[in-house]
Amino acid sequence: MLKKLFFLTVMSGLFAGCASVPTEQAHITSTIKQFKPPATNNAGLYIYRSASVVGGALKKDIWVDDKCIGETAKGTFFYEEVLGNVEHKVSTESEFSPNDLMVQTQAGQNYFIKQYIKPGLLVGGAGLKLVSEEEGKKAISDLKLGIKGKCSK
Repeated sequence: MLKKLFFLTVMSGLFAGCASVPTEQAHITSTIKQFKPPATNNAGLYIYRSASVVGGALKKDIWVDDKCIGETAKGTFFYEEVLGNVEHKVSTESEFSPNDLMVQTQAGQNYFIKQYIKPGLLVGGAGLKLVSEEEGKKAISDLKLGIKGKCSK
């Protein structure tokens, strides 16, 4: 019985609580939230993690084409411009190996990718899914822009 109680306590601690990462100043965040078209020949990637309490104590890295974009916590997002008309690999940490999402981009378009936390054997992992522009914009409207370039690995 004590083992079960200990296990439940540890697991609930992993999926509750609050991790934080450095975020950009409000004026920079509001500029990025204008969702302007990317530069000529480029596509924009908005990668976000909702403010859900599930997995709130976990931080997870985001990579685009094997380049560190940053580390997410609940309620954060990143914006990255990439070459358009090319397939790009967006990756995040999972429990045992990275999870990848391949995104075929078109120049001039913005894409919205949701990072979500999922239960794991020992710790929570993360997954990625492409969402509609409407869903992505709505979700990002309440989030903070993370500071780029710091990954845990």
